[in-house]
Amino acid sequence: MEPIRRKSLVDTVVDRLNTEIASGAWPIGTRIPTEAELTERLGVSRPSVREAVRSVVQLGLLETRQGDGTYVVASDATEVALRRTLGGADSREVLTVRRALDVLAAREAAVHRSEADLAALKAELALRRQAISRNDVDAFANHDVAFHVGVAQASHNRLLVGIYASFDGSLRQSVAHNSCLSNNADPSVVDLHEALLHAIVARDVDAATAAALGVLDQTEQSLHD
Repeated sequence: MEPIRRKSLVDTVVDRLNTEIASGAWPIGTRIPTEAELTERLGVSRPSVREAVRSVVQLGLLETRQGDGTYVVASDATEVALRRTLGGADSREVLTVRRALDVLAAREAAVHRSEADLAALKAELALRRQAISRNDVDAFANHDVAFHVGVAQASHNRLLVGIYASFDGSLRQSVAHNSCLSNNADPSVVDLHEALLHAIVARDVDAATAAALGVLDQTEQSLHD
């Protein structure tokens, strides 16, 4: 058995900072107290505070802005790590993982969705259609991703929603690069996003699964065209 290590003062401060962020006491976008204020509040030395803040910055939860202070930019270190990993993944890798996640989200959404979930999904699809009519690739990508994140939220599975939140950037990049708009494809082709919504509305698990897979088949086909 290894001897029990005493926790360093810096580690204790890191834990305190992480707790403030994770609890929502310091929401994303908040500027945290200054080094001097933290030193006084925590009753530790400035070097300990400085090193602890630097550690949390490296975790990706804080961001130091020169001349402006240090801000909360994320609340979950695991999510940040996943985002970094996904940042290096190509579109085919993202689609492979989505085959498992999208099917699970669609099936669970068909069972657990609420009326509020349905209203949100319908709104995103309407905005997505408007983006197509304007040939606005960026807006199309934003609302397409919001729709898929909304399907995950309709599952009411917090872990699944967290994973989708981590996928946000990679999903948006994949959609923007491989959409009907960016590839000059015919947007009038049957859009299975509508079929997916209808299946979720009807609580039809099998139809939701088929539609989710169909959406990915369409996306994957665009990679080969």
